[in-house]
Amino acid sequence: MIVSALTPILAPSILAGDHADLAASAHVVAEAGAAWIHLDIMDGHFVPNLTFGPQMLAALRAHGSKLFFDTHLMLAEPHKYVEAFARAGANLISVHIEPAYDHRATLQRIRELGCQCGIVLNPGTPAEAVESLLPIVDLVLVMTVQPGFGGQPFREDMLAKLEKLSGWRSARGLSFRLEVDGGIDLKTAPLCRQAGADTFVAGTSFFKAQDRPRFVAAFAQL
Repeated sequence: MIVSALTPILAPSILAGDHADLAASAHVVAEAGAAWIHLDIMDGHFVPNLTFGPQMLAALRAHGSKLFFDTHLMLAEPHKYVEAFARAGANLISVHIEPAYDHRATLQRIRELGCQCGIVLNPGTPAEAVESLLPIVDLVLVMTVQPGFGGQPFREDMLAKLEKLSGWRSARGLSFRLEVDGGIDLKTAPLCRQAGADTFVAGTSFFKAQDRPRFVAAFAQL
């Protein structure tokens, strides 16, 4: 196993927050000491759920959020929306490898818009699917559940994929962050850290934590 040399980052997912007051949920994340927040954008086509649009990001910015917006587009046609999310305040925009579109051009466009770019793999997608894109991304997100809904159990069989991506990163002198999303808590995060992950999306476990600042501090010590 190759433990990432990058400082661990926790990105609480607003999907598990209070949908009647998302600005308050973002404030909870900031007050707990996290610098990132994960924004799950679902279109009801690529995944069987609907969540938010770029207006939500813009509204959070209008309410004063200074968090790093880690924006995950679970869309059938993400290339059509990267400009809207960049304008709305995204800092990093991640797109899935599975739909058919020009992945490389889309990642390059995200950079042109002033955002960091990421590529995402569903559980059934092998690491090899994104291998050629690794030199041009800032982040690779490995889904550790099938995307669509929060609260699913962690899939331990995804650890081998993390190890492969981490190994390539080390062997090739690359510097992308390796993120995990799905069933992440204080029991599963150390397993992912040992497999090379350094960026952790936690929704249900963060918002249900009795002591959220302590929860954030625990991730910083992974």
